[in-house]
Amino acid sequence: MDLSLFSLEGKAALVTGVSRGLGQAMAVALAKAGADIVGVGLHGMGSTKAMIEAEGRRAYEICADLSRSDGAAAIAQEAISAFGKVDILVNNAGIIKLAAAEDHTMADFDAVMEVNLRSLFLLTREIGRQMIALGHGKIINTCSVQSLKGGSGDAAYVASKHAVHGLTRAWANEWGRYNIQVNGIAPGYMVTDNTAKLRQNQEAVAAITAQIPLGRWGEPKDLMGPVVFLASAASDFVNGHLLVADGGYMNA
Repeated sequence: MDLSLFSLEGKAALVTGVSRGLGQAMAVALAKAGADIVGVGLHGMGSTKAMIEAEGRRAYEICADLSRSDGAAAIAQEAISAFGKVDILVNNAGIIKLAAAEDHTMADFDAVMEVNLRSLFLLTREIGRQMIALGHGKIINTCSVQSLKGGSGDAAYVASKHAVHGLTRAWANEWGRYNIQVNGIAPGYMVTDNTAKLRQNQEAVAAITAQIPLGRWGEPKDLMGPVVFLASAASDFVNGHLLVADGGYMNA
């Protein structure tokens, strides 16, 4: 097999939510494969910047608040200007608000939609236009197993992730003709800041773990292989796909 298919040498990637957790792991994985990284975070890239530079790659930091979607166009333009292009877009930033459906406030619902859906849509639209001009591109959306399930106690998050899955499929249909592949990664239960509150409930953790055939929750490093695959030439004929990385949870 030609392992050069997985090389990202000469590519520039834009990753949102890059300062920790899944975003950090995916950004570092792309850098290890050869890509330069533009990282977007509320307070910048944090330690991720040094981790990328340690791989011999360039890292460009954008401090931006994705809860304000009206800044998406400016983020896209700055990202494109950083290295002259964006070949790979990883839409990873996201928030969750836990509440029973009957107690879910519209303020929390709107906050989740602004970050998880509206900002993602606007940023992808701008980067997508540039990819059309380039004649190629890879767009990877962090979805969730909740893109496929009803969930419980996180209605806004579930709705947003179903919508992101839908956008993934719609963009794949529209932009495939321009040699742009649009796919999603659906992590299962992962050890991240978003699950910190849930993981305080040991009974819930035990019940969830019992449903995962691999017998453990995922770690951010578990997305490193999937993101490099979807960002590289190895996946050039994969389009509109949702790659589930959940230890077998959805299969149990």
